[in-house]
Amino acid sequence: MTFKKTNISLGVALATLTMAGALVSPQALAANSAERTAQAANRKAEMLEAQLQAMQGEIAALRAQVNSTAPTTAVDSQKVQELDQWMTSVKSEPVKAKTKDNMVFFRGGYAHFNNVRGGTLDPTNLGAASNPNGLIVGPITDKDAWYFGAGFDFSLDDNLWGLMDGTEVLAELGVNYTQLATNKPNGLSPQEAGAVGLPPANSQTATVNMATVSAAPKVKFLKGSAFRPWLIPVGFELNVISPPSNAITVLTPGMVFGVGADYKIWKNLYVGADVRYHYAPGDVDGVRINALNAGGYLGIGF
Repeated sequence: MTFKKTNISLGVALATLTMAGALVSPQALAANSAERTAQAANRKAEMLEAQLQAMQGEIAALRAQVNSTAPTTAVDSQKVQELDQWMTSVKSEPVKAKTKDNMVFFRGGYAHFNNVRGGTLDPTNLGAASNPNGLIVGPITDKDAWYFGAGFDFSLDDNLWGLMDGTEVLAELGVNYTQLATNKPNGLSPQEAGAVGLPPANSQTATVNMATVSAAPKVKFLKGSAFRPWLIPVGFELNVISPPSNAITVLTPGMVFGVGADYKIWKNLYVGADVRYHYAPGDVDGVRINALNAGGYLGIGF
């Protein structure tokens, strides 16, 4: 009986302990789990804090770098803006067709001399008080003439060497032939030649004319447009007269001044008009060649 009570007591105690252990173990396990979770959270917080500190350091370094390079960045930004403005202006400009700046031209028109051209002297009538060198045979009283010629324009600069936009500088080389409208005997008449016993070899008529070779700078305005006015401030020319002077001189230098304009009528084909004044100081042994030319020309660009 006693043994049975003891066994019962032991069983009850064991069951009590078992139930107590069962009740205590979840709490212990829960406590351990909460501790581990807290420790993990602490570690994560420490890691986040370290990462935040690292990021703050990087941000501070970037701010310092930006502050140190701010002037350079501003300059670069200004350059970029200038390039953008330049590109915008270039795109907004109208497309200009490429032009042929050089030109070959052919001209002709009317000429008027300031003075009459005298004929040759009559050597059979020497010693006259009014003309000790002899009398003039066949004086030429006509001052009007006609001319034709040709030349080249060579482009040298597009903007007057930076002084004026759209103003072109060219070099003009030309040759011109001028002929007076009246022909007169050159030398003795047949009657005069017979009177002095000379053959009438000089009784032929002479064409009174003049050949001119010139070189001049030409300033041409409104580059790129169809209508182009121009001027020649002063140029050099060399004149050959025929018949020669009384002293058999045929060559004389001079100057040329001119204004004109041309218009592009189709592709590289131009028409134009000009007025030129030819001036030679003094005379060529009694022959003056100052004259005014006015006419038109046809030009071909190349």
